[in-house]
Amino acid sequence: MDDLSLYILDISENCIDAGAKNIEIIINEDTKKDILIIEINDDGKGIDEDMIKLIQNPFTTSRTTRKVGLGIPFFKEAAESCEGKFSISSAKGIGTKVKATFKHSHIDRKPMGDIAETLIALILRAEKTEILYYHKRNGKDFTFRTKDLKLQLKVKDLKQVMLLNSLKKIVKQKISELQ
Repeated sequence: MDDLSLYILDISENCIDAGAKNIEIIINEDTKKDILIIEINDDGKGIDEDMIKLIQNPFTTSRTTRKVGLGIPFFKEAAESCEGKFSISSAKGIGTKVKATFKHSHIDRKPMGDIAETLIALILRAEKTEILYYHKRNGKDFTFRTKDLKLQLKVKDLKQVMLLNSLKKIVKQKISELQ
């Protein structure tokens, strides 16, 4: 994967597949402390302790459609290769928490990528899942909640083309303002 937004997309799609009703994507950038933290939390079915150890291996997956699962192992490798850390914790019936920490300035850190496009892809895929995206950079922050948007716009879903295009522009603008 070429950028971090693709890891976020892959892991969030796993959350949807696990029956999550809510997904939190939290990004915290602090250039003074030279740290980037990405957290993805869900309230899906959870993963048992034995599987947690196994899924960090690329040749393990719970899917029946293929024999490899690359998202989590590659995300872990991306963090650790940038002087960072990776953790995953889960409880059956409660959900899963994935956290990757990177040295922000590390030469091998992948770029953030197109977060707006990732959020749009998740909205299109997540019919029954609410998404919270929170991005903080050096004290400035931006929050995007599908639940709040649906209430404000008085719609059941956000899958209308014109609405999605507007949302993508707004998210890109808000993220660029954090820079």
